[in-house]
Amino acid sequence: MKKTILVFALLVATLSYGQKMKVSDGNIKNLKGITTFNLEFDYSNLQIPKAKSEEAYLEEKVALREEKEKGSGEKFRKSWFADREERFEPKFIESFNKRGTPQVNKNNDAKHIMKIHTTKLYPGYNVGIVRHNAEINVEVTVLERASGKVLLKGTYKDVQGASFGGMDFDSGYRISECYAKLAKNIASYIIKKAK
Repeated sequence: MKKTILVFALLVATLSYGQKMKVSDGNIKNLKGITTFNLEFDYSNLQIPKAKSEEAYLEEKVALREEKEKGSGEKFRKSWFADREERFEPKFIESFNKRGTPQVNKNNDAKHIMKIHTTKLYPGYNVGIVRHNAEINVEVTVLERASGKVLLKGTYKDVQGASFGGMDFDSGYRISECYAKLAKNIASYIIKKAK
């Protein structure tokens, strides 16, 4: 019985690790009463674990794919960037907005801006018998559009994404699930604490 409780406690601790915002500026109470945010995404200076740079990572992955199948490397490179607008950002918006108020959207005229700056991206892997979740580190900044005043700034580390049942062989899918989880965490934090 004690072993079962210990294993369960470790599982809960593992799943909740890195899921809370570490606030570095402002206060969650500053978001009280805000119903809409204009959403901006930033992928500049993106770090990929075990790679010198994002470009070095892409060069390696493109070359490996091209060796196996001509044209698959460039297809991977295109999807690496296209997935941001086509998968990650819509997944974030959908997950955030289904929680209630406040709501987020891109390119609106809301008085407040929420910036999502991804600083680390680990795409994970799934080769059937062995797999690892995707992970992202993100800096979140909420500010007033007119004044530029920062209302809240903080970071999330090691937000993980995977599918239920482990059938996530596509890296874009795994990463999009990181953004869904991130959105859930941010929305829940605002709804619970910005009162």
